Amino acid sequence: MPEGGFSDGTSAGTERPSIGRALQQARIAAHLTVDEISGSTRVRIPIVHAIEQDDFSRCGGDVYARGHIRMLARAVGLDPQPLMEQFDAEHGGRPAPTPAAPRFEAERIRPERRRPNWTAAMVAAIVAVVGFVGFTLVNGGVGDTKNKQVAEGAQPEQPDLKPTPIKKADPKPEPSDSAIAAAPRDKVTVKLSAMEDKSWISAKAHNGKLLFDGILVKGDSKTFQDDEQIDLILGNAGAIELYVNGKKVEDEFQPGQIERLSYTQGDPEIG
Repeated sequence: MPEGGFSDGTSAGTERPSIGRALQQARIAAHLTVDEISGSTRVRIPIVHAIEQDDFSRCGGDVYARGHIRMLARAVGLDPQPLMEQFDAEHGGRPAPTPAAPRFEAERIRPERRRPNWTAAMVAAIVAVVGFVGFTLVNGGVGDTKNKQVAEGAQPEQPDLKPTPIKKADPKPEPSDSAIAAAPRDKVTVKLSAMEDKSWISAKAHNGKLLFDGILVKGDSKTFQDDEQIDLILGNAGAIELYVNGKKVEDEFQPGQIERLSYTQGDPEIG
């Protein structure tokens, strides 16, 4: 028997099975295959196999390992809390939130302040002044004409020279937050907005090129575009509002939930 554990997945000195063993037994008891579990949780098949063998190295860190354990436990009908406590005890306690890397601070999108539309304000002021002057001239001319007619008799009618009103210039349209609604059909366009809380996100192009890997704070947005496909990882999916090719994705993501998504032309459909 190997040192530090048992070959049947139990921990030394206890009868409690390992995390992977417990998840595997519950899955088998529920008559579920690894493919079915992967489809319902969106955890990739190789990662499901690795977790059932108590190999958490493919999860990408303790934060993501805890998220995978939680989703797999719920999928097979287990209470995730004891498994989470067991994982924390075996891996040095609950991990602290990962701060944003300094190299991504420059890429963070901050909402731009709206500048005053001085052109529209000036046009409005000119229209008001011209209108007031025209109104005064018209009313004054009518009064003088009536007085002269009483004193001197009827006078030939003068043409009513009303000032031509100046057409108010149409204000320059403000850029729309949903500009991706007109996204080109020959590309895939994805927009992410942190609505409720901050969220760590990662985005890659179809050729594996990393487009972004960092944290969006509440109120920030990020838009990505590729010719064929965009792959996403959302660390706190419940805080994200997601638009794909100009259409809002209506999936009900939960706070703290980790989502791995892929989108192509013609979506939104979860990849």
